[in-house]
Amino acid sequence: MTPAPFSRILIANRGEIACRIMRSAREMGLLTVAVYSDADADAPHVKMADAACQIGPAPAAQSYLDADRIIEAARNTGAEAIHPGYGFLSENAAFAKACADAGIVFIGPAPEAIELMGDKAKAKRRMTDAGVACVPGYHSTDQSDDTLRKAAGEIGYPLMVKAAAGGGGRGMRLVENERDLAGALKSARSESENAFGSGDLILERAILHPRHVEIQIFADRHGHVIHLGERDCSVQRRHQKVLEEAPCPVMTQALREKMGAAAVKAARDINYLGVGTVEFLLDREGAFYFLEMNTRLQVEHPVTEMVTGRDLVALQIRVAQGEALCFSQDDIVITGHAIEARLYAEDVAQGFLPAAGSIDLWRPATAPGIRIDAGIATGGDVSPYYDPMVAKIIAHGLSRDEARRKLIEALKRTSLFGVATNKKFLLDALVHPAFVKGEATTAFIAEAFSKDNLTAPKLSTEDAACAAVLLYESARAHALSQAVYVSSTLSNWSSATKITTPYRFEDGDEALNLTVTPVGPIHYNIEHDGQATTLEVVKIDRHEAVLSLNGARLIISFNLPERAPHTRIQISINGRDFDLQNLNAIIALTTESAGAGAVVAPMHGVLIDVCVARGQKVTRGERLAVLEAMKMQHELHAEIDGIVSDIHFDAGVQISANALIMEITATE
Repeated sequence: MTPAPFSRILIANRGEIACRIMRSAREMGLLTVAVYSDADADAPHVKMADAACQIGPAPAAQSYLDADRIIEAARNTGAEAIHPGYGFLSENAAFAKACADAGIVFIGPAPEAIELMGDKAKAKRRMTDAGVACVPGYHSTDQSDDTLRKAAGEIGYPLMVKAAAGGGGRGMRLVENERDLAGALKSARSESENAFGSGDLILERAILHPRHVEIQIFADRHGHVIHLGERDCSVQRRHQKVLEEAPCPVMTQALREKMGAAAVKAARDINYLGVGTVEFLLDREGAFYFLEMNTRLQVEHPVTEMVTGRDLVALQIRVAQGEALCFSQDDIVITGHAIEARLYAEDVAQGFLPAAGSIDLWRPATAPGIRIDAGIATGGDVSPYYDPMVAKIIAHGLSRDEARRKLIEALKRTSLFGVATNKKFLLDALVHPAFVKGEATTAFIAEAFSKDNLTAPKLSTEDAACAAVLLYESARAHALSQAVYVSSTLSNWSSATKITTPYRFEDGDEALNLTVTPVGPIHYNIEHDGQATTLEVVKIDRHEAVLSLNGARLIISFNLPERAPHTRIQISINGRDFDLQNLNAIIALTTESAGAGAVVAPMHGVLIDVCVARGQKVTRGERLAVLEAMKMQHELHAEIDGIVSDIHFDAGVQISANALIMEITATE
């Protein structure tokens, strides 16, 4: 039965994919409905939609995985169709059937296709019957350890143990020899039961160093099935994709036609509808084997869109409305090359541990040939409840190397401050010789990266110099804004000796001490361990600066958190991200009760008078010192009653902004 056209779509997902679906829907003149958990009440996808429904607490099982609440939200908002995105309920056959039972169009394949291809064992048996080459292995229903052990001996080692109902690398183990099989079966079965509710396993011969190549297929209700070329998704860690590209670097036209025909055959055999991806392992000899079929839109679909010029989400919606594909296989032309990088909130140095926290600044790159798919915003949060992928950066070029170089620059110009990210790791992968040459296989990350080169970026003297000057400029600009009737031409001018400001930054267990001395309105000398660096401020905007360091220009992204003005900076230099605080001014950041006894210079200037002595009793409001800055005198007063416990400067010396002048111990 052909569904009636619909005008309102509910997106049963969150984050970047929800925003991406909404963009296409809006371009088609359709209204959109967002759903959200308590954790996502202020998320970008909620604000972007025409309507939104709260569907439960933060845990996904009580919100985004609650089919009944989502269908109820569709009914309450008048949505005639539901787009599941990817993840969550996108490959849940019961959910697709529940939508149909409720009279709501599920934008995806039939429940029967989802159920069949969602079970790896059943899918392999079906593809074998259809004549699609599969990796030799055991895919039967007998799950006894004895049967699996016997099958493993017939397959040979090394082999893969996989969850029959799994995905995303869960319930998957590489077994090198017979003595490791029992432990692998036990752990894979346990992980599979916890993740998918089924402990059924399959065994397959391990194809070492293959490429992971997938074919994008599309099918309508009118008998048309076509493919839109391939994607190479070989760069993975723990079976999770990191970099994806189209076309595959080693693809030939003859091989593309063979793999495409196999994928189309697989889709036709199960009477498939809509968008789908048939995944293959491609060995070094050019033989390929069916791996699995994903019955949904893929995370990496943008690279296919960029090389074919087709909007896959719009096509999904049109096919779900009963329309026929408006093009044939001969109309598919691959133009140029596209590469996608998945930006994760994770601590690479800690074994890619997922990170959560507030987003102090999100500033994606903008450039020709660059596409950013994201679902985050400055001031929002990266929640611990959901997948840590927060954005995708995609680059398109006429050649693979052009796309690669564009992606590198886009990553460098993209800022996400507040949580740790894998940006530096992505950049390292993109410049690795194996990737540059197009030789990366599924073993690439394991072979190219070890714990020794997955460390946090090292803060260099040059990095620290840039951070110190930007903090100095921030403090100077603030002081100038607070002064009355002072010309900006007096910036960095002093009638006495040059103002030298000390900075101290920690980098792991080490500390960098350096001094910044202005030698003109935009020129600075920075010294560290007797070594001098010259720096010129070419341009400073709110979050980006152009600095000339020893004659070499750098484009730097930065953020000055409001909770630590002029003393803390989040900075990105050539893709290396740092969160630095000037420890010489850390006393100014203590709590109000503790900081009340710290007398800190509000700006750069000359301490012309110290009005109290060490050990003297003072009362709140009493004058303590006088600072001259920008030809004005500023009196500093006690904020508490107490005793002057220490004085760090004598009258007549130049001091920097945030310098600790004296300390007062409170008296009761």
